[in-house]
Amino acid sequence: MKRHAGAVLSSIKIDKTAEKKISIQLYMALRDLLLTGALTPGDRLPATRTLAQEIGVSRTTVIDAVDRLISEGLLEARVGAGTFVSEALNARLAPKPSIETSDIVMVEPRLSHATRHAISDFAPRSRLPHKSRAFVTALPALDAFPMAQWAKLSARHWRKDRDHIAGYGEPFGYMPLRRAIARQLNASRGIKCAPEQIFITNGAQRSFSLVGGMLVNPGEPIWFENPGAIGARNAFVAIGASPVPVKVDHEGLCIDDGLAKAPHFRLAFVTPSHQQPLGHVMSLSRRLALLKAANDADAMVVEDDYDGEFYYGDQPPPTLKSIDTHGRVIYVGTFSKSLFPALRLGFALVPEGLVESFERVCLTWLSGVPTVTQAIVADFMDEGMFATHIRTMRQLYRERHDTLMSEAECLAGRIDLQPTRSGFHAVGLTSPELDDDVIVAKAADRGVTTAPLSRYALTNLSQRGIVLGFGSSAPDEIRKGIQVLNDILPECCTS
Repeated sequence: MKRHAGAVLSSIKIDKTAEKKISIQLYMALRDLLLTGALTPGDRLPATRTLAQEIGVSRTTVIDAVDRLISEGLLEARVGAGTFVSEALNARLAPKPSIETSDIVMVEPRLSHATRHAISDFAPRSRLPHKSRAFVTALPALDAFPMAQWAKLSARHWRKDRDHIAGYGEPFGYMPLRRAIARQLNASRGIKCAPEQIFITNGAQRSFSLVGGMLVNPGEPIWFENPGAIGARNAFVAIGASPVPVKVDHEGLCIDDGLAKAPHFRLAFVTPSHQQPLGHVMSLSRRLALLKAANDADAMVVEDDYDGEFYYGDQPPPTLKSIDTHGRVIYVGTFSKSLFPALRLGFALVPEGLVESFERVCLTWLSGVPTVTQAIVADFMDEGMFATHIRTMRQLYRERHDTLMSEAECLAGRIDLQPTRSGFHAVGLTSPELDDDVIVAKAADRGVTTAPLSRYALTNLSQRGIVLGFGSSAPDEIRKGIQVLNDILPECCTS
């Protein structure tokens, strides 16, 4: 197939009713583009036949205009290559007109109340680095992902018909993937559900926004773990919800604290299998109490199981959804940790009573996730690669976890690393004389990324600490990172 090279000059307009000849109009339009810098030296013009078709004039007219610009030295013809903007044009370019700042009236756009609140109270001043090194949080071991298998599956689907790979995706999600997720949840997490209850989204945070927008009115209270997951918190704040900071202890969310602060809550957000960021597992008594409180208040519970596949005990902790007998729990999962974050692929498992409402909303204003991405993941799961990958990563994360815990013994008394049963981050509680913000800043100067525990908090915490990710760090990087922390701690005292 012949390919037409050259700039697209669709801004050229020809008035065939004007007294000025068409060739003159075209010449002046091209000359103006050249002298104002819209076309720069070395740019290629489209072929005369192509340009004539695009602007609706004869080829002879285009040739006349181009020849005139060549004679002026603004264009140059290269035999066998085409027509190009002359390099000599640099000396003839008109200076760009300067704009006096006094001529500009800056209007500050009006933001919604929810957005202003989110920006002023919850938006971080900077984004944490997401590069594989010690001790980046929320990043899996990208170096261990089976990219060759993924590439084969990808090639398989990119060769399929274009409706499959390039059209609008199914608004509820690709059914083979929904079925694969349902089977996976039943087998590994003890959740019995139908594929129709699963809705595929552009990542877990999109699920939180969708759930919040459907179930919570602006200003209504939602229980939120304090400290808790930043992305989920910001998603709910952005839709106008009012997060209520509920204390967390070694058993998980403190239900009594939530009832004391907001007995008529609309929604509760929890990470029961691996509390984000403290790492605690919610006890069975707290789970039952939370479900009772939600039932009494006619509220819903969002269970974020962000890294539940990676556990270090003999058995994974049960999900809250698996013991929900009243349809109160919406279970949210993601492939960002189990596969890789760039997929931007998550899902929400909703109770049967919400399926029709979710379908209506998705049909109304969601276009779905790219089908080809979902299809690759579905095959990855159906052909056993997902299960193999999870087993491999469990062992790898266990080794990295054990390395971190062993190496961090030298920090005892100053940074006490808390054991964790799953996931790939741990919290180090700092002694009172240490300033965790200073630790974070000085570690960053040495190429080590940590996050202060306060970053995850809605209100001030009594305990200070830092969060250390170990998923993306090889054992040698973990050792070097701990050595950096050990070296800088004498410089991080509050006094």
